[in-house]
Amino acid sequence: QKANALYNEIDRNSLFLGTAEKEDRSKMNVCFVLKDSALDDEFMALCKANGLSGLKGHRSVGGFRASIYNALPIESVQALIDTMQQFEKSKSGVNA
Repeated sequence: QKANALYNEIDRNSLFLGTAEKEDRSKMNVCFVLKDSALDDEFMALCKANGLSGLKGHRSVGGFRASIYNALPIESVQALIDTMQQFEKSKSGVNA
């Protein structure tokens, strides 16, 4: 449920891309990137401002990684989804 909700937002959101093929997606570690990596720092700053942390992707891959293990509540995933939507809204028209 948590992974599906997050992948649905990644697929829907015009700014983000999933890094794994749909059939290979992890249900525990959701990896994604911004289509424009120049926005990475700005997105991370918004995440931090919204109380989200630990999203930086692996140093060899970059992008972002959301670890959504069993103990993580659905509300935390929803907070990330809300932040992604907030970021998209703030950029609407900029990267159209």
